Amino acid sequence: MRYFWCMSKDTVFPVKKLVNLTEDQAKRISDFRFEKRLASENEAIRVLIGLGLDASHSKDASSD
Repeated sequence: MRYFWCMSKDTVFPVKKLVNLTEDQAKRISDFRFEKRLASENEAIRVLIGLGLDASHSKDASSD
């Protein structure tokens, strides 16, 4: 039996980061994931980072 491993050379998320979380942060991410019905915890973390960056950018723009 032959197995073929096909994988794109270009990944959607090529940069990987390792972060340490408190128990509370991990639970809040998990709760957010299930509340928003996201497919994975990684997706939830990416969404939360995006929301935080957007909020930070908006705050910086309004203080100018």
